[in-house]
Amino acid sequence: MVRERLDPETAELWREFHGTVNMSSEELRRWLLTDASGPDRFPADPSMDVSPLGRRVVEILDKRQVDLTRDDLETMRHVVERAGRLLAVPTEERAEKWRHELMTLGHDPLRPDPTSPEEDPGAEGPQ
Repeated sequence: MVRERLDPETAELWREFHGTVNMSSEELRRWLLTDASGPDRFPADPSMDVSPLGRRVVEILDKRQVDLTRDDLETMRHVVERAGRLLAVPTEERAEKWRHELMTLGHDPLRPDPTSPEEDPGAEGPQ
C-alpha cells in the first residue's frame, strides 16, 4: 500500500482548521438547520439557497486530508483567519451574535477545550 504524502503547509492548515472547528459535521449541520443560527442556516429544502461558507465547512469536515482541493484549502484558511479574528475580540453587547457567527464557522466557543487541564474529567481536583 502506497501512502500519499501531503506537503507540510497543507498538513499544518489541516491541523489548524481542525483545531479551530470543534464541532463535528453532524453538529454543524444541525446547527445550521436551526432557527437560532439565523440567515446562515440550511433551509428545509437543501437545494434552496444556503450559507456557502457553512455548507463548505460541513463538506470539508466529511473529507479526508488527501481529498482536499484548492478551494477547500482556501475555505480552510478563511475559516481559521475569520474565527481567529472573532475569538480575539469578543464583545459583551453582541455576545449571542458573536457566538452564532463562530458556530456557523464550526466553532462553539462554549465547548470546553479538550487540551485544557481544567476541563479534563480525569484530572484530580484540589485535595
